[in-house]
Parts: sequence; C-alpha cells; structure tokens
Amino acid sequence: MKPFDVIVIGGGLAGLMAAAVAADNGQRVALLTYGSGSLPLASGAIDFLDAKAPDVAIKNLPAHHPYKKIGLKACDAAAKFFCDVTAKADLPYNGRLSAQIPIVTAVGTLKYSALVPESMDASNLADKKKIFVVEIKGLKDFYAAMIADNLKKIFPDKTFATAKLDLNLLGGRDITCMDAAQIISGNEQILADGLKTLDAGDDDAIIIPPIFGLEGNASRAAIKSQLRAEILETTCLPPSPTGIRLQRAFIKFLQNAGVRIFENSKVVRGVLDGKKVTGVVVENSVREKVFPARKVILATGGFYSGGITMRDFDQPREPIFDLPVFFPTGAENWSNEQLFSDEPQGFSMTGIFTDENLRPIDESGEILFENLHVVGANLGGSDFIFERSAGGVAISSAYKGATS
Repeated sequence: MKPFDVIVIGGGLAGLMAAAVAADNGQRVALLTYGSGSLPLASGAIDFLDAKAPDVAIKNLPAHHPYKKIGLKACDAAAKFFCDVTAKADLPYNGRLSAQIPIVTAVGTLKYSALVPESMDASNLADKKKIFVVEIKGLKDFYAAMIADNLKKIFPDKTFATAKLDLNLLGGRDITCMDAAQIISGNEQILADGLKTLDAGDDDAIIIPPIFGLEGNASRAAIKSQLRAEILETTCLPPSPTGIRLQRAFIKFLQNAGVRIFENSKVVRGVLDGKKVTGVVVENSVREKVFPARKVILATGGFYSGGITMRDFDQPREPIFDLPVFFPTGAENWSNEQLFSDEPQGFSMTGIFTDENLRPIDESGEILFENLHVVGANLGGSDFIFERSAGGVAISSAYKGATS
C-alpha cells in the first residue's frame, strides 16, 4: 500500500477536523475509525471556555494547558476553518472567540457557546415581544410549559405562550427528536402549517425542539421562508440531530476532499522506526493489516472513549503507542470530595503532555516521536468538562496537529 501523507486515528470531532485540515492542505489522508464518535451525543455548539471572552481567558491559562501549546492564533484559524466546513455543507454557524452566543436548553435555561448553529442562535431573544414555546405531541423529553416558566425568570418582561402541535408522526407512539427530524426532512410543510396557526409576527420568536432534519439547513430554510417570526431550536437529550448534522457536514467535506475513511478499523499498535512512526497496524477479523504513513495524528479520546485506559489505579495507559500519561498522583487528588462541585476534578486532568507542535513528550520534556501528533481529549492538563472547553480544544488542537 502506498504510504498516506497523514493517517488520523479516531472519528470524533478532533479526528474529523484533523482529517479535514490535512486534506484541505493537499495531503493524501486516511481516517481510521472504530465506533461513531461522540458527536451524535453533543449539542453541535462548540465551547472554547466558560468565559465571556474566551480569547482573553485563553491568554491567562497556565503553561501546561493544551491551549497554551496550541496558541491563540491556531485557535482563531481553527474556528474560521470550522465555520468554512459547515458553510460548505449548508450548515451555517455563528460566533467568534471574542464573545459567547446564547442558546436555549431543553429545560429553558441559556447556555453560552463560542460557535453556534444558526438555527440555535438566541442572541435576538431579548428583543422579542412574544415568545412561543412549541411542543410536539408524542415527542419525549420536551416540555413547553417548563421551558417557558424557566425562560420567564430570564426575560420577565416578555410575554410567553405555549402550544402543542399534533403532526401525526409515527401513528401516535412516543418519538424522539431523532425520529421527528428524520420525518420532517422532506415533509417540512407538515411543521410549517402547524407553526402558521400560532400567528406569530415579525417581533416574535418561536422555540421548538431540534427537529429541522438531520443534514444541512434545507428543512429549516423551507419552513422559515413561510413564517414571519424567528424560529429557534433548543438542545435536547442525546442522540442529538444538531450533533449529527455537524458530523455529517464533516464527513461530506472529507468525502469531497478525497479522504479515505476506513470504518470499524481498530488500530492496535504503531509501526516504529526509532523516533518515527512509519505506519499503524489495524486488527480485523481475519488478519492484521499495516497502513503506512508519513505522519500520524492520534485522536482516540480520553477515558470515555478508550483512548486512555487504566486497569490499575496508578497506571493509566495509552494503548496504541504506549505513550506516557500524566495523572494526579494520590487517591486524595483523583477526585473532589463532592462529585458535583465548583472545582476541577483531578481524574479529568489525565492525559498526554506534548510540545508546542503537539508531539508527545516524556517527563523530561523529550519528544518521543517526531511525526506523531496528539489532539483532542487525549491531551492532559485540563478538565474539559469543568472548563467547558472540549469542543474548542478538539478543533484547535486538530488544526494545530494537522498543520505542524
């Protein structure tokens, strides 16, 4: 097999982004995936940090944080590239690193993110006179009255109204947002006719569950063109149509860019030549197969996806290249006394340390492999969940790793 310029291991957001950037730079790329990644579980919004101005907050982070290795310039470039990918898939995103955009959650609170699907951007909600919250009959886990009551606490001067539409979906059985989004795609008029009965005007907003199809913006555009009011989607419990739209946008980009995608490919080890990785070994049901490469990007994730394992408490392990893994020593530093607290959790800091080009290093700072780059949740030194930085670290580290 002819060597690939770049092999990306992992099909989550970081892996998809790294493969997209490498392919856009004219490289011959292979993406090896084992599983579907976590995007179907995500809202589709990209959080860089839980701060009003993420770009300012990034400058003040400690030296061991992944963002300090990535650099603000690469973070900005990653955000732009990300929005270019989604725009090409007719999935427009709004946002920038210097501010945060509100989106309405499934319980009626506001969540702020740096990059947000246009269909979820609630920036104009404060300017509306009347806000309609629309429930779909038979749709599970979406309660218009609860959402309206909680939004009233944020916007006490607004008029709220709730409605329940019967769209006769799936014969009356309970459905999920995924079911509804799949049915609405190609049958947009059903939803448009239902929303027209609200008689919402130019100064109003309509909030609905995320059911504008599973790909691109066509369903939303078809419905929006028939209404005067602004229409906003909320987040939802997984699986999430907005997360799946984002995943499909990247896959479409990769396919158009000629990236070879190998699914159900479990990478078991690297092929090494001193400080160089010359390929990876993939295990299948019949035999092992070697994929040669000039450069490898590791995007297999952390504990949650098996990119880092730990059978014994004090021995975390990266299973493909046996890279050293940083972790807080001592059981007392592993987690907070209260699981849900306002402090980072020690175990979430576990991961691989790198140089400024995201190449793995040992305890003395020596580079272990010159052409291996570590991205996404594999990286150590920060609590992505506490900081709300997982999406931002994923796309910015992927950009840096693919361009280094």
